[in-house]
Amino acid sequence: MDWMPHNHSRSLSSRLDLARATHASEFVPRVISSSASASPNFLSSFSSVSSSPSLHPLTKKLEDGELSSHVTPESTSPPLTTTSPILHEKLANSPVLPAYQENVGGTTYFYPYQAPAENCQPTETPLNTSLPTEYNVYTGKPEPSFFLTEDIRNDILNRNMLSLLQPDPQQYPDLPQEVDSYHELFPLEPISNNTMHKPHMGYQASMYKATHVKTGIHYCLRRIHGFRLSNAKCMAFVELWKKLSHSNIVQLREVFTTKAFGDNSMLFVYDYHPGSETLLNKHFSPDQSGYCDPFINDTSTPRPYSYQKNNLLRHTQHNKLPEPLIWNYIIQLTAALRIIHSSALACRSLDPTKIIINSRNRLRLSCLGTMDVVLHESNSTINHMALVQHYQQEDLTALGKLVLALACKSTMAVQRENISTALDIVSRTYSPDLRNLIMYLLASQQRRSVTDLMPMIGARFYTQLDNLHNHIENLDHELSKEVQNGRLFRLMTKLATITERPDFNMENTWSETGDRYMLKLFRDYVFHQVTEEGHPWLDMAHIVQCLNKLDVGVPEKICLMSRDEQSILVVSYSELKHCLEQSFSELANSSAIHHDLTVVGIGGDDK
Repeated sequence: MDWMPHNHSRSLSSRLDLARATHASEFVPRVISSSASASPNFLSSFSSVSSSPSLHPLTKKLEDGELSSHVTPESTSPPLTTTSPILHEKLANSPVLPAYQENVGGTTYFYPYQAPAENCQPTETPLNTSLPTEYNVYTGKPEPSFFLTEDIRNDILNRNMLSLLQPDPQQYPDLPQEVDSYHELFPLEPISNNTMHKPHMGYQASMYKATHVKTGIHYCLRRIHGFRLSNAKCMAFVELWKKLSHSNIVQLREVFTTKAFGDNSMLFVYDYHPGSETLLNKHFSPDQSGYCDPFINDTSTPRPYSYQKNNLLRHTQHNKLPEPLIWNYIIQLTAALRIIHSSALACRSLDPTKIIINSRNRLRLSCLGTMDVVLHESNSTINHMALVQHYQQEDLTALGKLVLALACKSTMAVQRENISTALDIVSRTYSPDLRNLIMYLLASQQRRSVTDLMPMIGARFYTQLDNLHNHIENLDHELSKEVQNGRLFRLMTKLATITERPDFNMENTWSETGDRYMLKLFRDYVFHQVTEEGHPWLDMAHIVQCLNKLDVGVPEKICLMSRDEQSILVVSYSELKHCLEQSFSELANSSAIHHDLTVVGIGGDDK
């Protein structure tokens, strides 16, 4: 570090000679990097430039008052150019003598000569003309290049918002504050008071979002109202479901009984996937604009069968789902069924109300294991383990009906009286492969297997795989923008805890002296730059570049100026890094609470 003391006898221009040299050096393209010299003759460190002490045009602009002395240009400064012929003429006629330097007690003092103008002659050749005449300073990339895209950011923020929702006590007065190890319950669907609505073999059900009291992780609770467990044999199925993990399955975590709701209820704890909706609401909801089930006939105005069929065909042509989307669903559903059947289990709840889907058409089978427990309790005399293969065949039939409903975009199409018409519509609208797959799944006379569907899917599987890889690469690219943010955040946090601290160890001027004063000036250099007109200069590229250099501790030197313009420091990033480490170590040693900032080094990896 080089220090130029304040001297009222010198002009401001004399005291800024070293600053000008440092400013100009950052605008000259470096070809061969050499050790930074304390001498103002900075051109000697570049192999592509002669050793002339003549001033760079930008340095000349600083001397003539055209460039604000508050601005220490970086490689991301506002656009400047050296194409002016007047500047080149000044450059050829500008005499500069080598500065006299003196080392006292380890500190180097620079004293520029004030020679008369008539005696000043250039002692060396002028600036090398190989330097590009049209050299513009790089202004940095736009801000979005440092952060996630808005679509991904909004999707993540929406999921976080849904995870933090809290119930209204006035709207849900009977909702318990805590259930076993879970609290902050929030209903995910309207709690029906209709006793006729019993989706689970005579039992009413409801779903809640809850938070684990120890881990803080959000889960989905499936409550079976008024369920009393009298036979623990069904828990063998629960243990099998808990071990099952797949990307297209909502994993079961825990099952327990509780009286927190005022009755005997059984709760199934699943992973929570915020922002998802059921397949029924996605494609078959009457709330969608323009949706109408084409198989629902108006009985008050009977029509001939030919008219109804033609009406169905017209409706399907204008409202059908894209076939690649249907095959995408088929691949995900068969992947989930394959892992379920290979584990000697059966889904038993493959209908649109039990399949959730997110914004990127990612399917997951939910509420798995619920039917095993409820049906086992209702029919305890039946050996359900021996009927697993029968239940698996029912899963394949349910899959065929689901695909048929998607192809016709109607839940009424799977009824017995409508299946033949629906298959005819599929034959006229989609490829023969889709029709053959539906016919195979609906043929209950033969024994079927989910693995037999792979030849029917064919090369469409590779298309789905390619789409997934493209999505992963896109997410990897977006993640690369944010991977360094944690490291830079810790660095800025350390810098903020040091600068402008009111007092430390009963010393009010601790942050204004020694190493802390240099860090304060560096803070101004990074965040408080101004343009030539005195306007704030906000450049994200400049901030990121300076913080990265500080984090690494490069030997490059910069010029720091006090706010009153009475003191100038020329210091390297490596020295600033040492100052930051020493100052923060003093704070950390006196702190009663030690977090990640004390154990992760400034240049450590982002953990």
